[in-house]
Amino acid sequence: MRKFKIFFQNNKMWIIITIILVLLVILSIYGLSKLESFYRTMTLATMPIQLILAFASAAAFVFMYMNVLSGGFGKVKKSKIKADNIRITFNEVVGLEGAKKEALEVVQLIKDRKQLQKIGGKIIKGLLLMGPPGCGKTLLAKAIATECNIPFISMAGSEFVEVFVGVGAKRVRDLFKKAREYSYTDGACIVFIDEIEVIGRGRTFSYMGGGEETNSTQNQLLVEMDGLESKHSNVIVIAATNANEEVLDRALLRPGRFDRKITITLPNLKDRKGLFEFYLKQVKVSPDIKIDRLAKKAVYKSPADIENIVKEAALIATRKNKENIEMDDISAAMDRIDLGLETHLEMSAQELEMTAYHEAGHALVLYMLHPTDDVFKITVKSHQGSLGLVMPNPKEERHSEDKNEILADIMVSLAGYVAEKLKYGTTTTGVSADFRAAMYKATAMVWKVGMGASGYVGDYSSIPKELMSESLKEKLNNETISIMNSSLAKVEEFLKENWDALDAIAKRLVIEKEMDFDDLEETLEKLGKKKPESIDAAIEKLEAAKKQEAQKSFSEKTQ
Repeated sequence: MRKFKIFFQNNKMWIIITIILVLLVILSIYGLSKLESFYRTMTLATMPIQLILAFASAAAFVFMYMNVLSGGFGKVKKSKIKADNIRITFNEVVGLEGAKKEALEVVQLIKDRKQLQKIGGKIIKGLLLMGPPGCGKTLLAKAIATECNIPFISMAGSEFVEVFVGVGAKRVRDLFKKAREYSYTDGACIVFIDEIEVIGRGRTFSYMGGGEETNSTQNQLLVEMDGLESKHSNVIVIAATNANEEVLDRALLRPGRFDRKITITLPNLKDRKGLFEFYLKQVKVSPDIKIDRLAKKAVYKSPADIENIVKEAALIATRKNKENIEMDDISAAMDRIDLGLETHLEMSAQELEMTAYHEAGHALVLYMLHPTDDVFKITVKSHQGSLGLVMPNPKEERHSEDKNEILADIMVSLAGYVAEKLKYGTTTTGVSADFRAAMYKATAMVWKVGMGASGYVGDYSSIPKELMSESLKEKLNNETISIMNSSLAKVEEFLKENWDALDAIAKRLVIEKEMDFDDLEETLEKLGKKKPESIDAAIEKLEAAKKQEAQKSFSEKTQ
């Protein structure tokens, strides 16, 4: 009965028009039957032309009415999606265990809305999902709708934006009107707005009293969320954004609008393992696939990234006419996604060798001295405009960097320059990007995070240049140069001490063009080189060897 009532309200005009047309047809037939035969024939002969003219006039009127008088440009054409058609359960939302727990609380509140209203409570109005792209915000919203078994309307923030003034606000009104109708007939309804930052950014106002077009759209959204008070219209708004919370207008985030916020982060090691298990079950894989190892290699990868890796591995295996996906296919897929396509740049034998020594320097220092990163891939094939590169791979998730880690980054950046200089006595322009990265890190250490040796603490980059004395600038810059020179000296000593390892890596690169972590480890193990427990242990070992060499030289001179 409720659905019939809603249908009659929405189509009342068309029902009345249909009844009037039927009556007119009946009256016309009755009138023609009363005319003489000559006039009846003449009337019937001219009727097609009259009908064509009438339809043309009606079409012009309807077009003008829909697009001008009735705001047809702003009409929302979205229809509800039934929960049965979504069929995304929480079991299918893999890798978001923390966010799923919070979402389940929301589901329980929606399911118990009648009991909640009995004790005087109110159902939540808004839920904000925040997190980087590809982490499953849309999937989580669909899972909430499925678990609650209620309709779901989805729109993107960009769909509200239009060149015509007022269209966005009208679309918001139409969207919530539909949502309230679906809520009235089905008990509740979820409105999902993706990219909420498009219409939810902090509002701007001009001195003349006007504002941007998005202001009126956002104002209408605020009004509609305040209007969700009816006991019969349980409308829950779920919004998703990739932007920081500070970007959104404060009025959207106040209590009574988006009452709950769920932050979705990149998956941890356990979550990544679950993601690989879930997506690899959907394809045929070789039994030698090591999921634990894949999860460790996919640090900082989102669920969408991991799904894409498996899909790309399936394409690679298909091109090789394989029946199953093997470990090397997944490794090749990671290379394809992270490094991009090889550009097949022709290099001379000398340039190839210089590139190999440059990348070998980076790889050896990264492997032996870096406290948090391992080597993922070393290549002298051209990717993304570079002659060669070394891809680091974090051992685990880290959310901040300490001094040792930053110094190790600087030494890794300088290692390519040092390797070229030690081997050839000269360097190439390929060191420019390395210098830029090292200088940025060293400058940040001194100017921003108080990691210099002089004891200057504070973010000096936030002070306007005109307020800083030249002497202070000089001291800070000198300390930055000191960090660079000290790191350069340590790298030079290390590579001289381990030149046999660097030489072996470079020669293998010239032949094979690429090496991964296992290849590097195998090469170093043959030479008896083991990774030290820490960067400090490696430096101490170097200093001890240097002292021992000095003592040996001194004893030889005295004898």
